[in-house]
Amino acid sequence: MNSTRPIATDQLKKEMLATSPIGTFFGISQRTFDHVWGQLTDPAGNSVVYISMEIGADPDVYSPIRARLANITDSHQITDSRLLDFYNTFVHGPQKIPTYSGGLGILAGDTLKSYADCHLPVIAVSLLYRQGYFAQYVDSQLGQISQTVDWHPESTPGLYLLQNPDNPEMPLQIEVPFLNEYGQETVATAQVWMKMEVSCDLDFFVPEILLDFYRSETPSLIRNAASQLYNAESSMIKAMQRRMLGIGIMPALRALGVTSKTFHLNEQHGVVVAIQLIVDELTNILQHPQIELASDEQVFEAARIVSQRLVYTIHTPVKAGHDRFNKSLYAGISEKSCQRILDLLAHDEDSPHSYNFTQLAMHVNRSANSVSRLHRDVTCRQFPQFAGKISAITNGVHHLTWISDERAKVFDATPLLSGWRHNPGVFARAAEIIDDTDFRERLSSAWEADSKTLIDAVNRMLILHRTQMSMTWIDPPNYLSTRVDADSSLKPEVFTVGFARRFSTYKRADLIFNDIEQLCRISVDNNWPINFLFAGKAHPADEPGKTVIKNLLNHQEELYRKSGGLVNLVFIPNYDMHIARKLVAGVHCWLNSPKRPLEASGTSGMKAAMNGVPNVSIMDGWWVEGYHDGATGWKFGHEGPIDNASLSESREELLYFEDSTSFYSLLPLILSAFYDNNRSKVFLDKGINNLLLNIPIFNTHRMAAEYLQRYDLKLPVDQALEMKHFAQLYSSDI
Repeated sequence: MNSTRPIATDQLKKEMLATSPIGTFFGISQRTFDHVWGQLTDPAGNSVVYISMEIGADPDVYSPIRARLANITDSHQITDSRLLDFYNTFVHGPQKIPTYSGGLGILAGDTLKSYADCHLPVIAVSLLYRQGYFAQYVDSQLGQISQTVDWHPESTPGLYLLQNPDNPEMPLQIEVPFLNEYGQETVATAQVWMKMEVSCDLDFFVPEILLDFYRSETPSLIRNAASQLYNAESSMIKAMQRRMLGIGIMPALRALGVTSKTFHLNEQHGVVVAIQLIVDELTNILQHPQIELASDEQVFEAARIVSQRLVYTIHTPVKAGHDRFNKSLYAGISEKSCQRILDLLAHDEDSPHSYNFTQLAMHVNRSANSVSRLHRDVTCRQFPQFAGKISAITNGVHHLTWISDERAKVFDATPLLSGWRHNPGVFARAAEIIDDTDFRERLSSAWEADSKTLIDAVNRMLILHRTQMSMTWIDPPNYLSTRVDADSSLKPEVFTVGFARRFSTYKRADLIFNDIEQLCRISVDNNWPINFLFAGKAHPADEPGKTVIKNLLNHQEELYRKSGGLVNLVFIPNYDMHIARKLVAGVHCWLNSPKRPLEASGTSGMKAAMNGVPNVSIMDGWWVEGYHDGATGWKFGHEGPIDNASLSESREELLYFEDSTSFYSLLPLILSAFYDNNRSKVFLDKGINNLLLNIPIFNTHRMAAEYLQRYDLKLPVDQALEMKHFAQLYSSDI
């Protein structure tokens, strides 16, 4: 993904090693480290703190450092033991950092990669979860089974436990004041980790600061909350997680000397940092620390001042996505000064006995944005009092992460796409490739290669699950595992549909199986085989979401038997970024079937589009902007106005009959296009149109440029011009 020039091992120390009072870091030069750290600690504060509850950036999916090390053919030439340790860790160490649950975290990781590629002075803050999210096992009889993740940050490449600059033998720690569940004052201690999100050319990086509260000396309630992402053991645990993130930010930044003036909330999970800033501002106004004595006007004035430092991205219209905490619960874990602020700024009209953290985040920002145009309209309806400052910045994905290696080779060999790795906008100027016979043939071959890679991996999984039947108590999650043979293995030339995302009821993963008789009839009457590949996790506490997974498993044998083996549904357990990358490149179309307008954006379909894979989707989220009148895929389902009924998440109002009927009407058109002798014409045209129309729009470089307009950063002239170019690729808010 970056330069392939040979690297002499004696250059490693000069080009890929940096030291500082907080540690030794691999993958960037000393000059690069000093430059970035100098920006973040400059008294001018010309930098941004990006705050996210989760960050997904697994090294097995994208790692410029590991790609660079691939040029070393003989590691025995590395005589420096420290360099050799780094080399072995990056090349042979564990490649998972399981501190993300899905789209929100992966979006955060993609965003930070583009910030690094674009050399933007940003530092991220999140939590380190010792038990990750959860590992998903799937049993055909029981459905989803959640297991604790076993991972070791100490041996994971790119993760560094920072050292105390005043005592290098000791790890850097911060102490944060808390109230425990008994209302008693206590102190929580967190170790400070850093992951470096390195640019594609290894000449810049964005540090991700991860706060690790899972310490033996930390009070048990806080330590328990620190163990696992989105721990839903109780509302208390959930509230503690949000406090740990928000209240740990300022102590961590001070310990590192970071001076950033702007804070970007990626969702409201870390909004407690705003309370901390308001307390500081009120202390200045009052000239004493008794914040509960402040007048309403003084609280609002402090909030107004603090709001000039915050940018806020809201990601969902779904009620479960908005944190609400009972006032009596929060009174037990927060000081009176905090409650005083919450009473005024987090009032919830629909639930007066609760604090609404989304309401708080809406109050204390200078810029609030949705993540698609349609979501902007939904958000304005949900928060009409803030509609005047809600704009749209449509999500994107990091093109270097999600474009497959096979597709990348095609793009590298195409003169019209020269420079695409650094500038995804070049696709917008390459319209001629749609009629280039050579390009079409090479793209088609790359697509076939990716499809074979995907199907081969699925077939291996099916065989593995079958062999494990006698070794574990888990029944294979797929019906095909019980009959794996030459006739029942999946074939890469068969039309393959991909679906992978969080299993929540409004996403309606089982929508297209609402009428199995009709679905099978379409396949059998025309002898059109179909593979459906599904993946994704339901939150362990989401029983309705887990029921959807179980329903899918129950459909497998019925689909197979009623179609005579023509229709196969396979569920891929333990969905992660590595599986996602194979899926979005190897399928023939990407399915999305949420109830409109509850999908705020959705990014999995963007990743498919990056590879020239058409979408088949409800007109919701990003697809309203990415559909281009059918040039890039197909649409189905209800397209009604935004009203109370459309925002309802109740089962009886999820429009299963209406939208599945629409899908069955569309499916024959898609299948006939695929199985026609000239199928490459329709699918390749739509595929190439995705490259030309959607890559320039739905990439995180463009998204970074739009956020930059809210950040008010001062950049060098050349860099500012480059970011202006990215911003001109698309304007989300029209």
